Amino acid sequence: MIGSQYLYFAAHLARARVFGRKRPLLNGFKLTYRCNLKCAACPFWRQPRPDIPYDVAIAAMDQLRADGVRLLIFEGGEPFLWRDGARRLEDLVAEAKRRFFSVGVVTNGTLPIETSADIVWVSIDGLRETHNALRGDSFDRAVAHIRASRHPKILANITINARNWQEIPDLVRFLSGITKGITIQFYYPYEGTEDLMPSPEAREWVLDQLMALKREGLPVLDSYTALGRLKRNAWRCHPWLISTTEPDGAITHGCYLRNRAAIHCQYCGFAAHTEISLAYDGNIQAILAGQRIFGFR
Repeated sequence: MIGSQYLYFAAHLARARVFGRKRPLLNGFKLTYRCNLKCAACPFWRQPRPDIPYDVAIAAMDQLRADGVRLLIFEGGEPFLWRDGARRLEDLVAEAKRRFFSVGVVTNGTLPIETSADIVWVSIDGLRETHNALRGDSFDRAVAHIRASRHPKILANITINARNWQEIPDLVRFLSGITKGITIQFYYPYEGTEDLMPSPEAREWVLDQLMALKREGLPVLDSYTALGRLKRNAWRCHPWLISTTEPDGAITHGCYLRNRAAIHCQYCGFAAHTEISLAYDGNIQAILAGQRIFGFR
């Protein structure tokens, strides 16, 4: 029997195709730009601004639901640092779960992973030495917090770049032992950090390795189709499926980079954009990947 959430997604996409009513399904919600790390690849900690107030966050979530969003991911900075008086991240997670099918949190793992969010992604960008060089001395803390957490669905997310690409197979094998799955993205060349962008040859090699690891049964959650299409970005982007929310409550529809950085599609490595766009185009592997990651019914 087809679940109500599947029916919602099918109707949502049908309205887009038939009536041109193109509305987002997924929102990346930045609660704060503050962070306790200074990661080389991240542009956000370099742009200090106040955390989003609780009331503004609630109003933004109401707007997102009205816009059509049903998958919400709290991001940062470091979202576990978010504060508004006595309120903490868990207060927002509880409200989000009343409004959306699936609620996720992306964290650097340096704080205890205690949340009722449906999914937690921990950013791990290399084995100990490489990760610490890219993100600061945090690898052991992140691994310890993953091991100590009782959360049922902790995933690792790897941002692949020019410094870590060669050790991705070993990293995937390590993470497979401590997480429920692994997702990837490629570093995007934000101004001033272009040296982190892997070469096209490195990108292709890593993707071939990831597909081989997936065939071995390791929990690489990105679909084979998405991994293959990312080699040359041979996929049609539907940016309207995505929206983002800033710490001032501003909501932007479209590409993750819009109003944040220059957009050069040939450098895109945002696998979530790839997957959701492929799903809209009816790719079964991408649809199933979305179901596995977000657990919609």
